Amino acid sequence: MDERSFFLDRLQSYGPLTDESRAAMEGCLRLKTYPLNDYFIRAGGRARTVAFVCKGLFSQNFTTDDGAVIIKRFFPEGYFCTSFVSLLSGAPSDFSIKALEDSVVLEYDFDTFRALTRNHPDIAAIYIRYLEVHWVIEKEPQEIALRHETARSRYLDFCRQFPTLEPRLRQHEIASYLGVTPTQLSRIRATL
Repeated sequence: MDERSFFLDRLQSYGPLTDESRAAMEGCLRLKTYPLNDYFIRAGGRARTVAFVCKGLFSQNFTTDDGAVIIKRFFPEGYFCTSFVSLLSGAPSDFSIKALEDSVVLEYDFDTFRALTRNHPDIAAIYIRYLEVHWVIEKEPQEIALRHETARSRYLDFCRQFPTLEPRLRQHEIASYLGVTPTQLSRIRATL
């Protein structure tokens, strides 16, 4: 399946698209590659585009004052990555988004996309559904888990939610996402 078909199939998993809307979305897309360790956005930059991950993997992270890198989210194939707060507010991003593998994305300008949502109700409905699923429904349990679940439980949830990611990630990346040290993660894995 080519990148554009993958993108359109993913969009339509959130709702139907008319032929006119499909053509409008396709007209906005630019194919782009990000080599390993390249940045989609750096902390302090302003987000202007959204990237649909066709191949590869990104992480959204921030660096603490003492230099620790905290991974907030992973964006594997089939996910849309950007700093939504920066896009919506126009403020600099607090997060960096970095390629953890050589990656291929379809990018589109967010302002152009917003104009499409005003003229194409089906695109607007898909956008709303995507945000509901990935930035509300998925996010709330993760926030609760970080405060109330054990590290072991969070690790098992991670493995269930992202079954294909563990072999693609380094131990310190998973540990950072879970809020534990790599040593703690090793101990958790040893008990399973």
